[in-house]
Amino acid sequence: MACAAARSPADQDRFICIYPAYLNNKKTIAEGRRIPISKAVENPTATEIQDVCAAVGLNVFLEKNKMYSREWNRDLQYRGRVRVQLKQEDGSLCLVQFPSLYVLSLTSGS
Repeated sequence: MACAAARSPADQDRFICIYPAYLNNKKTIAEGRRIPISKAVENPTATEIQDVCAAVGLNVFLEKNKMYSREWNRDLQYRGRVRVQLKQEDGSLCLVQFPSLYVLSLTSGS
């Protein structure tokens, strides 16, 4: 396996991961929420996250059978994660308005 420095930011395994718990207003920080509660939504699904990211023009793909390690509920509703490409092959941002998950959540929730 190549070292991390030699891999391209455009490789799918280098895309950021977004689990529904990151955006769930019913979760605490300890339970995995990563954005301000005022910008979070109630019980988002991985499919909804994928749809929103695709709608704003990001390159995304859904991994349906992945589970967030802090998620105690194993129901299908809570499964899945979305991989999102933030950087292109040359290291530049795909969309300059979305340099991180935090900025993505702030602008998409408005």
